[in-house]
Amino acid sequence: MDTPAMQTPHHMLKTLFGYDAFRHHQAEIIDALLAGRDVLTLMPTGGGKSICYQIPALLRPGTGIVISPLIALMQDQADALRQLGVRAALLNSSLDAKAQRQVEQQLLAGELDILYMAPERLLNDWTLDLLARCDIALFAIDEAHCVSQWGHDFRKEYQQLSMLHERYPKVPRIALTATADVRTRGEIVSQLALQQAQVFINSFDRPNIHYAIAESGGGRDALWKFLCEQHPADAGIVYCLSRNGVDGTSQWLNDKGREALPYHAGLPQDVRQRHQQRFLREEGLIMVATIAFGMGIDKPDVRFVAHMNLPKNIEAYYQETGRAGRDGLPADAWMSYGLKDVINLRLFTDNSDAEEQFKRVMHQKTDAMLGLCELTSCRRQALLAYFDEQLAEPCGNCDNCINPPETWDATIAAQKALSCVYRTGEGFGAQYVIHVLLGKEDERISRNGHDMLSTFNIGGEHSGAEWRGIFRQLIAHGYLAADAEGFGVLRLTPKAWGLLKKSSNPQPVMLRRLRKPPREKVGKKRSGSAARQSLSDQDQALFEALRALRSRLAKEQNVPPYVIFPDRTLNELAVSRPATQAQMLDVSGVGEVKRERYGEDFLNEIRQFESGA
Repeated sequence: MDTPAMQTPHHMLKTLFGYDAFRHHQAEIIDALLAGRDVLTLMPTGGGKSICYQIPALLRPGTGIVISPLIALMQDQADALRQLGVRAALLNSSLDAKAQRQVEQQLLAGELDILYMAPERLLNDWTLDLLARCDIALFAIDEAHCVSQWGHDFRKEYQQLSMLHERYPKVPRIALTATADVRTRGEIVSQLALQQAQVFINSFDRPNIHYAIAESGGGRDALWKFLCEQHPADAGIVYCLSRNGVDGTSQWLNDKGREALPYHAGLPQDVRQRHQQRFLREEGLIMVATIAFGMGIDKPDVRFVAHMNLPKNIEAYYQETGRAGRDGLPADAWMSYGLKDVINLRLFTDNSDAEEQFKRVMHQKTDAMLGLCELTSCRRQALLAYFDEQLAEPCGNCDNCINPPETWDATIAAQKALSCVYRTGEGFGAQYVIHVLLGKEDERISRNGHDMLSTFNIGGEHSGAEWRGIFRQLIAHGYLAADAEGFGVLRLTPKAWGLLKKSSNPQPVMLRRLRKPPREKVGKKRSGSAARQSLSDQDQALFEALRALRSRLAKEQNVPPYVIFPDRTLNELAVSRPATQAQMLDVSGVGEVKRERYGEDFLNEIRQFESGA
């Protein structure tokens, strides 16, 4: 696109993107890149990372090269930029040979502003030779946490990107991520040779996301209750641990009347691609997926992310939940987990072929994830503290803040549980031990002689569900460990013996009490129609009319609806109801190009609505 010499970053932000002011450290990051300096930035999902490299790529001579790990992200961002009149393209395996040659010719002719490619493509000798013949404005390395072996999305190719510094010492680089603890940040700097880079760390907080973790393990029934009460018609993602879980849950949701699409590595590539495109382009769909889905998904109106199993670590949890509410409107991060998840999470690391040092780090990450789940205080404070950020006051927007859990002195119950594990020979899983504690008439218990133990039938003061919660928390707090063979057999840890020894004076074991369904609180109910929460009935009706118009325009152009205007912009249009083209520019998200392209269509829709036509 044409970029007049006098155009400033702020002028471009307003005229091209339709925003009045920069957020976070965007302005400083852009200034650093324009001055030719390298940058490392950590910015939350939805915080506007792409603008940090898009504006300087447009203002500097040459083409901005964006390195991204997934084709879906490249396609979404290229579509969005072309809607703004930016000459954007992608170079990856989704293109046939003819299309690839066309992109290469455009690049050589200086006809591209921004080009997206995967790291594997960049490291190809042919591509490196191609770039050597071009003017390059900058290199943007997106999802930079992929460089770290300690991260949750490690990709070996990312570690070779330090060669950019050697080959193009005068071309500025920006590494961007929304997820990196201190260790991962250090590895990004080391692996990408960013020792001289300016570092911008923004808040990791996503205040629009409500965090809730249900420890009951209610599974599908709990998920259905959550969907009906909070998101009866919204788009969202449901993550499952296994392919079978994805297939079963998606079919179950469809049978219940919600349109849901499965996504996992066992499906043919064309099916995965078709489902992903439908999710991006249609309203109100649910994607049921393994964690193979979603990294880099640019859909801003995902109103919820639900986990049916525990993520491996807090980085993964933050990254996956961060796909909700990218538009800044209210969204939910909901999880249901149980005793089996806690055991499987620990076994996942124990059964790996990794070196002992790596396993120790992974166990630390597992402990942090379990700690977040079993927490009795504000979840957001703990989540941010993991990334070395302090939140002074409880957030008021997580389940523990809204419905504080009760704790109880479970010392005696813990001693009974641990004693029963020991007396049954440390050779059984939790369910068997619970049956012994409850005095169940069971052939296997009788055959093993465990109905004669002193711990048989001593646990009647707690229900089976309560005992499962106790065992789950004893594992999470390190009193019990599961075997490394994958059978879930429980054994005592050294910490457990300190609680069992008669001579010791153990500290009380305080556990969470099984949470009861929360009572409805005035002012705390969050509607599933988050994008329309603050609208009057009249404004909401106009919002729906504008959304229908957006869908028609998007279908005609074969692009996702949010590429035309996000929900936040439709929301503002429905409230402010501009009457002229000039007034359209006062709406956030409406720049010059989109005003020229779509302004009259939306103004006509508003006029028709107000006239009652």
